Parts: sequence; structure tokens; C-alpha cells
Amino acid sequence: MKSRLKLAGLVAVPALLAAAVPTAYAAGTPQPHSTRAAITGDVLKGLNQNATHTGTVAAGKRISVAISLAPRNDKALDTFVAKVSNPRSSSYGHYLTKHQFAARFGRTDAEIKQLKDYLRAQGLTVGTVHSGNLLVDASGTAAQLQKAFGTKLSTWKDAKSGRSFYANDTAPTLPTAIASLVSDVAGLNNRTQLHHQAPSTVTPHNGPGGGYTPAQLKGGYNVSGTYTGSGQKIALLEFDGFAQSNITKYDTNYSLGSPTPTVSKVDGGSGALGDGQVEVELDIEVLHAIAPKANVTVFEGPNSDAGEVDTYQAIVDSGIPTTSISWGASESQRTTSNINAVDAVFKAGAAEGLGFYAASGDNGSDDAGDGTTTVDYPASDPYVTGVGGTKLTVTSANAWSKEVAWSGGGGGKSSVFKIPSWQTAVQKSAGGGYRQVPDVSAHANPSPGVSIYSQGSWSSVGGTSAAAPEWAAFGALYNQQAAAAGKANLGFANPALYTANGTGFHDITSGSNGDYSAATGWDFTTGWGSYNAATLSSKLLG
Repeated sequence: MKSRLKLAGLVAVPALLAAAVPTAYAAGTPQPHSTRAAITGDVLKGLNQNATHTGTVAAGKRISVAISLAPRNDKALDTFVAKVSNPRSSSYGHYLTKHQFAARFGRTDAEIKQLKDYLRAQGLTVGTVHSGNLLVDASGTAAQLQKAFGTKLSTWKDAKSGRSFYANDTAPTLPTAIASLVSDVAGLNNRTQLHHQAPSTVTPHNGPGGGYTPAQLKGGYNVSGTYTGSGQKIALLEFDGFAQSNITKYDTNYSLGSPTPTVSKVDGGSGALGDGQVEVELDIEVLHAIAPKANVTVFEGPNSDAGEVDTYQAIVDSGIPTTSISWGASESQRTTSNINAVDAVFKAGAAEGLGFYAASGDNGSDDAGDGTTTVDYPASDPYVTGVGGTKLTVTSANAWSKEVAWSGGGGGKSSVFKIPSWQTAVQKSAGGGYRQVPDVSAHANPSPGVSIYSQGSWSSVGGTSAAAPEWAAFGALYNQQAAAAGKANLGFANPALYTANGTGFHDITSGSNGDYSAATGWDFTTGWGSYNAATLSSKLLG
């Protein structure tokens, strides 16, 4: 799978008093805000222990930042999402439009203007103010950013990887009234980059190059031929690109007739094709395998903190109801404020009826790879469906035969989020009162993996990067059925999936991911298990 960052509890933000915005913050003029406040948690920890200081960032280096603002009425937003996502609530499925969300929970235009005036007075260029009034893009030189945010940008070399990066020495500060609105300034460091799972080629199973074919995946998960994802949209979050010729080869080989994916470049896109290309092509081809007629939009952004936040926001801005995420990083590798910022985007998406399915990682119970029990973010986010890994076996007729937990599938307890209300019914003592991961699972074992065509050849690829789009495809198939029945989209799926209480799932009771073992019912290795599409859809439709 691919990789990402971390969060520590949302901080309540005091409301800003409606006041006249000063006409300028120009240097040399009296400042209306003489005191400043720090953006708590917006600095990397332990740099002197695991990196070497190498200097300072060149004053003229241009850097882009994404400034996140905390939602208004955050507790009311939590309550709204809980009701609109709960099948037992009279509000279930009554999602907000983008404009309704902005009016109820976004920052006011006056507050946004105050932030923009300040940034421009520091010489920064203000870019997009995203829908919802909770994210503002800006850019400037390192010298301008240091002045605007009251910090110093230094260069470092990671002791383990040898990779050079830059980071702010101290938490950024802003005039107190503005700081009370801001939850994160993404882009002041570029240490953590999201990762993906390398492909694994195996002895051929059935498909070219080895791995399961579309017929085996659909048969194993009881996907009816009646439902193809027609009329539905799925988004992919990616930090690399793909070659359409490879997708065409895959679709033609399996006679899928899938629509050509659309590309949406965020902040200039992800650059030249890199080693993540196979990951992107895996995601697209798995979606085509299970929901061949769905329209797929690939959101390609820079692999950076600011690029990540902006790309998630672009997906929410698009209104696409189902998103597959295969990139992530351990919670321990992220800053608190960065997780807060991304979590706020997911929460906004949930209020607007959008569902996110994220790979839980490929390092078992030790996502960070440091000998501890850690989980991957964003799979651990309370507004995301975390997808673990299994090894699926199908019969000669392509029907489900058996399934065991994949040893590499990520799972465990969050160190950041308390257990959400919809998960308390399956709360385990090992969870310690924190969010438990994963929620569900699907085929991820590399032997056999999934048959894909990438970089000009057939291969078999495994990892929870395959499992996440397997579940996102189910989301699109369900939404097709819901539309035909005159019902709402699935949206944020977890409350409904937990209400199903195991109905419609293959309960996986054997295998482990290191510190945790599969067991009857929900467990830390496979969650509720994989889906039986026909049965689970029937249950969710009521």
C-alpha cells in the first residue's frame, strides 16, 4: 500500500469576535494584533534524535502552504454527522450540500478576509479559498513564510534513510485572533512522504502474470452481474500518475468496456511518472474489475503535507461520493496539527454524504516498522473506513471458498483518536478506549495477488492497496442499487456497517498480523471481514 501522517484530538477553537478588519498589516505601521499565539502541535518532534541539522533553507526558495481553519460549531458538526450516518436516525441520508455546509460550519467571509489580509501584508500570494471556507492556499519565499509564521526553516538529513528535508524549528505563530481560527499550516516541513506497497510477482494463478482475475474477485465476493457501477463516480487519491495504454490493455484483455479515467491535477499534479505508477494502475484496474462501468476520477497531487490536504479537499469539492485511498503513513510519523487538518476534511465529506475507504497498511501490527504496535493514518481516522487484508481462496467456479487474515494487513489501536460511538459495541480491552482498526477487509495477500497490467507487462500485485479499491468498488455498486431504490448514497459507511453486526460479511477467524489474531466477530486483523455483496447490500438497503 501507499503511505501518510498523524492527529491528536481535535482542539476546540474559540469563536472569533466579529470585528472590523484592519486595512493593512504593512510593515512599519502599528499592528492591531501585537500578541501572537502558536499553532499547537504543528512542529516535528525528535528531530535532533533522528536527523542531522545541515543548515537553513535558502531565503528565496518558494514554498506553498495550505492553511486549515477549524470548523465553526465543531461539536454540532460531530452531532450532525453522527445522525446523518446512522441508519437508525430519522436524519439518515439527509446530507448537506457544499453551500449548506459552508453556511453552517465554515468560517465567515469576514474571518477569511482577516486571514487573507494578514498573509498578503507579509508578502505572500493567496491562492484558492476552498469550498467550506476551511482551507486557504498561499505561497511565498522561505523568508516571507518565516516572517509570516514567526518561525525558522532549517534543513536536515534523516539518519535512517539519508533523505534531505526541511522543517520549521518551532511551532508557527500568528496574531492571536487569527491563530484562534487556524488548526494547521501544512507545507512548513517536507519530511514525511506517503508511501505505497511494492508489487509482488508470483507464479501464475489464473490471470496473466499471476493473480486473481475480475471474474474471481467478483465471484469470491458475490457481486451480481446486474450491478456494474453504471452511473456512479469513484475518486482515487494518488501521488503519482499512470499510462492510459496500460489501463486500456487491462480492460481489453478482460473485455470490461470501462470508461476512460479522468485526471484531475491538484497543485500542478504529481510530476513525472515514478515508482508509484504501478500503485495507481493497480487502483484503477481493481475498480474496473469489480465496478467496470463506474466513472473513475484520478486526483493527482504533490506528495507533501500541503499537497495531501489540498488533494483531499479537491475530492470533497468535487462531490464524488466514494473515494479509495491507498497512500498513508503511521500515526507516529505525522504532526498532531496535520492530522487535525485532514480529519476536518473527512468530517466535512461525511456531512456531505461522501465515503472514504483507506488501506490499513502492509506492516501488520507494526505500521511504523519500529517494533511497536502502531496503525496507519488515514485508515485510523474516525470518518474513514479502514480496510485490512486477507487471503481469499475461490472455487473452480469462482465462488468464495475460504479466507484467512493476511499477515501483512495493518490493524491495532489508534494512539490519537478515542473510540467512536459506533464502534463501542465491539470495544476490546486491548483497544484501551481508542479507535480500533480495521473496520473491514478484503483480498490483499500477494500470493496470489491481483492480476494487473502495469508499465508494459502483466504482474500480480498484493497489499491493502488492492483491498481498499475492492471496498470502494462495493460502495459504488451499493450506490447504484440505492439510486434505483430511491434511497440515499451510503456516504460515511462505518455506522451502517457496524449496525449490520456481521450480516453480509465473511467472518474471518484464522490468521494473524503479528500482535493480533483473527477471531469470531470483529477483530484487529480483519475487522468485520470481507463482503458478500448481495447479502450486505440487501441488509444495508433494509
